Amino acid sequence: MGNSGLWVGVLTALTALGASYITARATSRAALVQARTTTTAQALREQRDRRRSTYRELMDCAHAFNEVTWQIDDVDAAPDRETKDRLLTRMYERIGPAIGKMNKATHEVRLDGPAEVASAAERTRQTARRVQPLLKALIGDGSPERRADYDAAYQDFRNAHLAFVGLAREALEVTGEEG
Repeated sequence: MGNSGLWVGVLTALTALGASYITARATSRAALVQARTTTTAQALREQRDRRRSTYRELMDCAHAFNEVTWQIDDVDAAPDRETKDRLLTRMYERIGPAIGKMNKATHEVRLDGPAEVASAAERTRQTARRVQPLLKALIGDGSPERRADYDAAYQDFRNAHLAFVGLAREALEVTGEEG
């Protein structure tokens, strides 16, 4: 009987050691999963913040571009051709730098993605670039055809910009399936 007590004691000790080992492994795995989850969440948060900043920069550039193009209302209200041409020339001088800043912002969006948003940013940039020569063509030419071309190009820009904003908003709602 003395031997059986020893065996019970040894078996109990081994069971306790085994349970302790299994518990330690489970705790270790849980800590590892938690660390990975925290790291992934932090990386997604950083990606989202970086994208938000990049998208906001492009939207600011589009707004600056709009501030120039909206001055067409002042041109329409001008009393004579000379005043119209002076205002158009001033607009034309300001639109180039606005597009230049939009070019830079578009390149940043390309880096941060995703691809659909980068494509929409590029469409926004390209449509803005199409407005510039049509604005120049209005200087000295008040024909309705030239103005219609300008208005159509501006509307294309506006539509492209709104599409970009929609896709950018969706991209900021990333849940981790896309990187």
